[in-house]
Amino acid sequence: MRSIQFKKKLATCATFFATVAAVMATASPAHAAEYRVTDNCDVPWITCSYGDLWLFYNSKDIAIQDGYIKSAFTTFYSNVSDHWGTSQYQGSSLTTYRYVFGNGGNGNGQYMKNNAASVQNCAPADNYRVYYNSGYGGTSQYFAKNSPYGDCNITNLISALKNNNASSHFA
Repeated sequence: MRSIQFKKKLATCATFFATVAAVMATASPAHAAEYRVTDNCDVPWITCSYGDLWLFYNSKDIAIQDGYIKSAFTTFYSNVSDHWGTSQYQGSSLTTYRYVFGNGGNGNGQYMKNNAASVQNCAPADNYRVYYNSGYGGTSQYFAKNSPYGDCNITNLISALKNNNASSHFA
């Protein structure tokens, strides 16, 4: 009688381990999460304390009409080495934030890298440069800080950078 109970327990254990092995064999690796943001301050590992650079999907004549913003835009409050986005491992999961144009208007939801046509620097104390390459390389354009009267002048990107913007940095 004992040998029958032992064989049943052994069979039950074997079934249990086979089930666990099957689940482990079909388990997928850690998942990657991807989010779309219109402001680099929405990325948890970025500390924003200064700056205020706006990049618009459209040229300045279309982006702002009669004092109203008609174009989608992205805002940056610090250096951005790649306008495509930023990634970081959190434990074994990769989390990625992609920069997109938002806030309604033309270009809403489009990826921001290599799609901007105009820039507005509203930072009270910081000048910016927008670069052709990621990592602050290649052709660049300088944008002076906000005027003392609070005017945030919008400027078209030069032809070498229009729809070819890959990074931005304090100048």
